[in-house]
Amino acid sequence: MKTLAKTMNLKMFFSLLVFNLVQLVVWAQEETTTTTSTRKVDIEVSNNENWYAAPWVWIVAAALFILLLVALLGGNRTRTGDRVTTTRTVDRDTDI
Repeated sequence: MKTLAKTMNLKMFFSLLVFNLVQLVVWAQEETTTTTSTRKVDIEVSNNENWYAAPWVWIVAAALFILLLVALLGGNRTRTGDRVTTTRTVDRDTDI
């Protein structure tokens, strides 16, 4: 029982240590000085869409996904092996 309590205490200690180290890293990344910068960005509007925004890409991807699922999960259901069957006969006693 004491060894269980010791291992639980060690686990708790190390988890708190890791948690504190993560907080330290996150706190170290926080920006302490405030700087302002202005940039002028020219945005050119075009009719070109990204390739993944086209509906036909999603249809082809869905069809391939379904075919992959059928190939992996469907497969050939016939089993090549010997099937063993057992037959039991039960003799019951009858009253005469």
